[in-house]
Amino acid sequence: MSEDVSLPEQQAISEQSTEESAVQPAPEPQPSSQLSPQPRKGFWGKVDNWFGITKSGSNYRTEIVAGVTTFMAMVYILMVNAEMFQGPLGAAGSEYPYGAAYIATAIGAIVGTMLMAFLAKMPLAQASGMGINAFIVYTLLDSATGLTYANTMVFVLLDGVVFLLLTVTGLRKKIFEAIPAAVRHAVPVGIGLFIAFIGMQQAGIIVSTASVNPDGSLNPGTLTGFISFNVLGSGEFMTYEGGTVGGMLPAIVAILGVIAIAILSKKNVKGAILWGLLGSAVLYYVLAAIAYGANVAAAAAMFNEFESIENPFSAFVACGKDSVGAVFYEGFNFDNYLNTGSNNAGTLVVVLITSAISLCMIDMFDTIGTLYGACSKGNLLDENGTPIRMEKMMLADAIATCTGAIAGTSTVTTFVESSSGVAAGGRTGFTALVTGLCFIVAMFLSPIAQLIPRCATATALIWVGVLMMSSVTKVDWSDAADAIVAFMTFMVMLLGYSISKGIGMGIITFMLVKICTGKIKQISVATWIIGVIFLVTFLISSV
Repeated sequence: MSEDVSLPEQQAISEQSTEESAVQPAPEPQPSSQLSPQPRKGFWGKVDNWFGITKSGSNYRTEIVAGVTTFMAMVYILMVNAEMFQGPLGAAGSEYPYGAAYIATAIGAIVGTMLMAFLAKMPLAQASGMGINAFIVYTLLDSATGLTYANTMVFVLLDGVVFLLLTVTGLRKKIFEAIPAAVRHAVPVGIGLFIAFIGMQQAGIIVSTASVNPDGSLNPGTLTGFISFNVLGSGEFMTYEGGTVGGMLPAIVAILGVIAIAILSKKNVKGAILWGLLGSAVLYYVLAAIAYGANVAAAAAMFNEFESIENPFSAFVACGKDSVGAVFYEGFNFDNYLNTGSNNAGTLVVVLITSAISLCMIDMFDTIGTLYGACSKGNLLDENGTPIRMEKMMLADAIATCTGAIAGTSTVTTFVESSSGVAAGGRTGFTALVTGLCFIVAMFLSPIAQLIPRCATATALIWVGVLMMSSVTKVDWSDAADAIVAFMTFMVMLLGYSISKGIGMGIITFMLVKICTGKIKQISVATWIIGVIFLVTFLISSV
């Protein structure tokens, strides 16, 4: 109001505005959707209070949708992990049933996700991590090492205990910083390439070109090659041997399945991996049925396998018999390892140390990266840009890994697919609770999951590899030192068929580059220790 207005005029204006406001109609009540959410009362009010649902600006409907979304995005791990672990248990030669692996994986997911719900109160979920399971199955659990399935669970348990101690003592951050940045950036790339390669092998897209010469010697050829789709030549549409379907059919299904997942992801379809996997399974049976109608013997033999499908409770029995507690009553018996090749007590100690370090580092990088990525999508970061309740989430991860080892599954870690639930509006531990409850229901669906063919689960492996390739942009390729370190890390992982060897080679390469360029002072004490341990491993261990 202007200063040159007299006091009487001000009073007149004030009285006029008062009269006008008196005749104005009262404002209409706002719709409930426009009002601030009101907390519930009674039991659900207490649940709301405990999780802080209303306080976070969320509601029950949003949290439930977010929890189901997360579950749909990551439930594929139950089938993929069971498929990976099913088969010979190292040099022991005994079989690890699909059902046992399925239930063990579900137990790890349930415990880890419930810890996220009740300990950390965060909308994130956990399960056996992709990449870490590949390290265990294809590096440790190999017939040449002499290690058994139960032995590898000891390594997983050690990983959990070490991770637990590092989290409680605060040493986790120092060890994380000891790993060269180029290696940290290359690890996800290497793991992505590695598991995508495995998926392509399982689907028969990449095949061995080795052959036997007339004199009985082995002709390695190029070691691997792309499957032939020459239907007019020697290529076969479908083969069946030892319970495994081969030929063009699984390769076609996997290729189309991965493309389907990419299209669904591009369209922002929730649970794209799961829908792509299930769609691939349907396509697989449609093509197999066509082959059956065309009197292809392999198709008839494949469909006969349906007679062996068991009831869901047999999976629980198998899990109790073959996996739960195996780490304690069989895991510490390394006689098979010591009786294989030139292995001895010294190499066993080195394998234990390096394997625990490798598992812990992979777990650490995966968890930290996932926590930052998922929490940033839901504004769940503090003023310093760190995920809220970070230590509790890391603690939940470590406890879940220990529990998973006892149940009989590989390292449990926070899943990047949790981001889908956060993006759907999940803000509290109630989202994780819903996801955990979904996993409990899924435990009783193992017979259905067992019908998912290997080429369909391979689509998930290949697509996860695609997603993990994004970290390649974080490497400074213009810096020759960083470039060679990153390159050696993921190439040794892929072609050397070993995640731990790739990490070790990357660290050793980093140290050699720094020493030869006069920057030895940039190598920390912790990096020296880790590098020397890996060097000793290469020199004396067969793993």
